[in-house]
Amino acid sequence: MAITKIHGIKATVNKAIEYICNPDKTDEKLFISSFACASETAALDFKYTLDHTSEHDFPKGQDRANKAFHLIQAFSPDEVTFEEAHTIGKELADRLLKGKYSYVLTTHIDKGHVHNHLIFCAADNINHNHYHDCKQSYYEIRKLSDQLCREHHLSIVEPDGKRGMKYNEWQADKDDTSRKKQLRKDINQSIKAASTYDDFLALMKAKGYEIKGESLDESGSKYISFRPLGRERFVRGSMKSLGKNFTKERINERIENKKTRPATLLKSEKNLQTIIDASSDPKFTENAGLKKWATKENLKIAAATFRQMTDKGIHNFTELDEKISFFQEEIKSANDSIVTLEHEMQELAETIKYAEQYRENKSYNERYEKSKDQDRYLRKYESKIILFGGAERMLQRKGIDPAHMGLEKLKSHYAELQEKKQTLSSRCKTSQTEIKELELMRQNMEQYLDIAPKNLEKIQDTNHSLGR
Repeated sequence: MAITKIHGIKATVNKAIEYICNPDKTDEKLFISSFACASETAALDFKYTLDHTSEHDFPKGQDRANKAFHLIQAFSPDEVTFEEAHTIGKELADRLLKGKYSYVLTTHIDKGHVHNHLIFCAADNINHNHYHDCKQSYYEIRKLSDQLCREHHLSIVEPDGKRGMKYNEWQADKDDTSRKKQLRKDINQSIKAASTYDDFLALMKAKGYEIKGESLDESGSKYISFRPLGRERFVRGSMKSLGKNFTKERINERIENKKTRPATLLKSEKNLQTIIDASSDPKFTENAGLKKWATKENLKIAAATFRQMTDKGIHNFTELDEKISFFQEEIKSANDSIVTLEHEMQELAETIKYAEQYRENKSYNERYEKSKDQDRYLRKYESKIILFGGAERMLQRKGIDPAHMGLEKLKSHYAELQEKKQTLSSRCKTSQTEIKELELMRQNMEQYLDIAPKNLEKIQDTNHSLGR
């Protein structure tokens, strides 16, 4: 398993990089990698990029003093080799930073446990935007690290609260979010089934909710509140707690709007509900009214499911599986293309960074070569000359003639690749939505029929009995 932690570097970036590149810790610098910089001159590279940022490039509330970020990824003793740890660290850096941020990665082998050090510039090389360090970005780091551990057949560490909220707080927040999500779902279902506000209240009570503050009178309570079975606290139906569509006034308005909504609009609604499992839940078996409601709702859901299947040209489960397989292939093809694009974009981003450094520092190098007192000139503009020399060497290694390259053309090509990636990502999301809908159709029909049928003859009979 691997644990991760990250902190900002406000000063002495050069000393931090010097520490992580210590030959005694990296097997004589064997386990050192970098992107869009050299480990020896990384601090200068970072400064060059940061000098191009402006005030509006910083995320709201972000500490502007951070010049770089230092990420540590530590592995359990004897679970991973030095080489594999370094490979995982590079994969983490590339997936996290997406070829935008310069970085230096090292693997330290001098302790009882192998660990990676990743120091990356606080601003990216393309748009010079500042990296947003927050709880969400840290959870993304931890998620990526865990994913890589799984891919390399390593164990996974559970959340331990070493950064951000404590684990018990995180779990409580997760549970609270899940509880509210279920409440919203139950409210939405009850609104769809109810003809009046009183019907809605009766359905919610039938679902096991205790309700207070439900009166619509102006003299009554400002908020309606719901308490699920087995819970101590009520959940308030307010904009802050559940959202603007779940206040009692808005709930009543949504029910009333159903009476005047055109029939054509009702038929065009696409959001499928999930079949209600009334067989194992005690609240259904012990309440005849709630069980009757669930049976009625399931008939409606099954009919709506079948209509959507036929609208998509699906007449049996074989065709349903073929549709799912089609969209799965779409996702795989798009993802493969995205990976290829990302590699090309990473290579191009590095080229653009060196091309900019070459162009901006070329005049300093020319004046240095013509200077009568080169030592004095070098002392004054050493960083500029070093960056120029490094950029020139890297471009030549890539087979690019620095004197005849088109920087604007490179940037335009990068923008084109970025647009292609966005299009492919959008296609993936659309296909994922389609698969989710198709799988829900299968789940609904199998659960409603209580078998795994090979055709839809019984479903057709069910739909006919519902007045299709």
